Amino acid sequence: MAADLGSVSTGFRAMFSMLTPNESSFERLEEVPQYVQQATPFFIGLMLLELLVGALKTGGSVLPLADGLTSIACGMISRLPQVFMRSLELTTYVYVWDNYRLLELPWDSAWTWWLSFLAVDLGYYWLHRFAHEVSVLWAAHQVHHSSEYYNLSTALRQSLTQQFTAWVYYLPLALVAPPAIFAVHIQLNLLYQFWIHTELIRDLGPLEWILNTPKHHRVHHGRNKYCIDKNYGGILIVWDRLFGTFAEESDKVIYGLVFPIRTFEVLYVQLHYYRYLWKKSRIYKTISHKLAAFFYGPSWRPGKSRLGDHDKNPKVTGAELPHNPSWPMSLQLYVILHFLLVLRMYHDLFENKEMLSQLTILGMSGYILLTLTALGHIMDQRPSAAILEFLRCVAMMMMHRLGHMTPLLPSLAVPTEAFVSLSLLFWALQSFTQLLGVKKRID
Repeated sequence: MAADLGSVSTGFRAMFSMLTPNESSFERLEEVPQYVQQATPFFIGLMLLELLVGALKTGGSVLPLADGLTSIACGMISRLPQVFMRSLELTTYVYVWDNYRLLELPWDSAWTWWLSFLAVDLGYYWLHRFAHEVSVLWAAHQVHHSSEYYNLSTALRQSLTQQFTAWVYYLPLALVAPPAIFAVHIQLNLLYQFWIHTELIRDLGPLEWILNTPKHHRVHHGRNKYCIDKNYGGILIVWDRLFGTFAEESDKVIYGLVFPIRTFEVLYVQLHYYRYLWKKSRIYKTISHKLAAFFYGPSWRPGKSRLGDHDKNPKVTGAELPHNPSWPMSLQLYVILHFLLVLRMYHDLFENKEMLSQLTILGMSGYILLTLTALGHIMDQRPSAAILEFLRCVAMMMMHRLGHMTPLLPSLAVPTEAFVSLSLLFWALQSFTQLLGVKKRID
């Protein structure tokens, strides 16, 4: 029991980067706990607590269903590459350490631990700043800013593609610090940033001078002119104060992208900006301007400085309402149940990936992507939703027959099978009706 309590205490303190050097220094990479993977219960618990406190304080929900599910879906998609390969941050770090290190700081020294803490946080600051100041990097990072709400689920709205460039910023540390120490801090830095995505914590007094807090990070997520490209810090806000990118919270913060996308379709959320950049670059005639469209700031235009300006951004009045269309309660329950089923498959995929064949992993990953996309079409209430969901239900029936779909509880095996069958039948009828209506219009 004591060990269990200790584990809970360690996991909870990891969420706030409050572990000591003595308990989080390891000699070998294999010894480093999977802090992020083990944090799932704390993510869920804190989101439920935010829901409860938010309801008590405001009398309403701080987590709209469609937006919250989209954020979680983005987080799920962002981790799928790890099923197929090791983290690029760790892989490249280990390679540089093994081949190019200049000296070997002792793994069991508190000085090494604290140096790594500062270096990882500074690396994150520059990673984050470049992700806002270089358009092709912003194409990845904009996913995290696409929600027009600000709550703990927003922290999970992560990019599928940002991880393919993020590793660069941590390589200087690989010249001196052991990989196991880096593996601890890269996880703690990420976990810390979860709890600062909330409106319920208003001000933390003197801590606001040193730490990145909900108050500071709200500014970072704003599309108000005073908020744009400010407060990049991970754990510490001192980097922003030092490098001139700090802004205090003042006017009411309006969240989201400067040009809101207003959709819950997860692949569009992830990838739409790449298409925009391609179309933007094709407008220009010179090679230099075409390249600038990708490597200068998102607001750049010919004749402007590298970062451009925000003069043509839509004016923020403070009266803007976030995207939250109404949709039938029956569909909401349907989406929740199917989301829970695919979440269970997602969990099983990561738990059993060492025992599954590559073909099975590929099939399960493809089904997860298909499900999250189809549910997004339902939440968007698109005309294409019926046919896409019918095809997904066919794939779901196949996954169920192959034994890759586990019920939420063993006692729910029969109801789950019935639910899968009814879902397939319902969307088959919906698709048939829709196609029949199209045929009649053509005739």
